[in-house]
Amino acid sequence: MSLPVPLFGTTLVVGPSNAGKTRLTARSLDEWVAKHGPEGCVVLDFAPTVERDGETLGGPLTQFTTVPDEAAHGVVDAHAPRTEGADDAEALALAEANATAAAEHVEAAPADPRAVFVNDATIALQANPAVERLTGYCDRADCAVLNAFESDELGVDSPVSSNEREALDTLRAWADRVVELP
Repeated sequence: MSLPVPLFGTTLVVGPSNAGKTRLTARSLDEWVAKHGPEGCVVLDFAPTVERDGETLGGPLTQFTTVPDEAAHGVVDAHAPRTEGADDAEALALAEANATAAAEHVEAAPADPRAVFVNDATIALQANPAVERLTGYCDRADCAVLNAFESDELGVDSPVSSNEREALDTLRAWADRVVELP
């Protein structure tokens, strides 16, 4: 099966839980490394792992690939705010903790990436939908592949969901292309 993600410019992969976003991002990373090598490759992994109704949702890119040692690899031990928070205030506090950790990884990443792969990009934006830090960093690379949850399955009324939708709209407008998974 050919890779539906071109390895140039910016690509946003969206879809509901367990649609294959992380797997596709991992395949894109593998394809980039096979063609261009791991030098200048940056992997930002913001995805939490959630158990719901006996099913594991989300999780890190490393469940589908091995990130090369030569690549910069920032991993956030992320919370799932809407499922872990007892109320909106607690969910926002968890989202803020995610955003702070994600920002630290973006700031610590190499200044001149060749390729950037971001797993669960909106986790970094659920407390504040300002995407400029992340998109500005990705714009420095020849190739950026980001994935993000897009679904109403976790609710639509919470501030976390509202922020996520706003960030997703901005990411959609920014990306050169959007791959929608069913």
